[in-house]
Amino acid sequence: MKCILHGSFRKNFDLIKDVYNLFSQSGIEVIAPEISEIVGETDGFIHLKKDSSSDPRVTELLYLKNLSELGKDGFSYYVNPEGKLGISSSYELAIDQLTNTRYLFMNQLKDHPAYVPKNSIWLPTELVQYISENGTYPPPIIPRKEEFIFEMVKELIIPGSIIAVGAIMVDDGRKKYRRNQEKEVLLVKTHKWDDKFSIVGGKVQRNERLADALKREVKEETGLNSGIEESICTFDELRNSNYYISGTHRVFTDNVVLVRSRKVILNDEAEDYIWMPPSVALRNLDIEPNAKKTLELYVQNHLRVA
Repeated sequence: MKCILHGSFRKNFDLIKDVYNLFSQSGIEVIAPEISEIVGETDGFIHLKKDSSSDPRVTELLYLKNLSELGKDGFSYYVNPEGKLGISSSYELAIDQLTNTRYLFMNQLKDHPAYVPKNSIWLPTELVQYISENGTYPPPIIPRKEEFIFEMVKELIIPGSIIAVGAIMVDDGRKKYRRNQEKEVLLVKTHKWDDKFSIVGGKVQRNERLADALKREVKEETGLNSGIEESICTFDELRNSNYYISGTHRVFTDNVVLVRSRKVILNDEAEDYIWMPPSVALRNLDIEPNAKKTLELYVQNHLRVA
């Protein structure tokens, strides 16, 4: 389970560090902030040693980018012992609401008119105990008289479909195969899919063509140049994929991609890779369901052999 901590570094940094340590020791992965010593301040905005930029605007945007990494089981926790959020945390709370991220607080809000469902105020130790016993964060409780407010909040959630391109990367280089032998394909082992194997791919950026997105993802994740071949499939994300997030519509569109080199250079999105005949991979590897579906269709309809 992943978490992002929010709060005033200037007023409550020591308390934020305590919560960070408590959560981490309890098996909750705190993906932001990256705790380090305070090295400066700009107009009340605190800079940490591990911040990648001294520009508060850049630091805040990078902080918010972590929201996309929380996944369906992640949550935001606001360290507000006196009930006050402050400017930056108020901004972050608005983003939480717009992205349908579960948000929890240490204390009831006193300086902010945001709607906070019941069951959202938890001391850190009590929250850790709840998660340990239930395996998930506390759900919001909506009293009947507040249902219309909750519906108003849900209507604010940014709708949208996330289009992701994927590549069945086929070895089309100098490796010698026997006649009619399956050409090997590349699979990557990634934390994005609970350390299961998957195919290379990622989100299409705004105003980006699908083929350009696929070539970019292949280059970014493997360092390889690629040739885009035929489409294998387009489908909605499988609900049993362990990454499905209700309210987020993900569409996968996957292609055969030929590469002439096997010298893969992974970026930080994957920890390992393997070249393997696709039929063997389907039998022997733990492949996340969406990639497995694509690989099965590739073997049935698009298999490349020597």
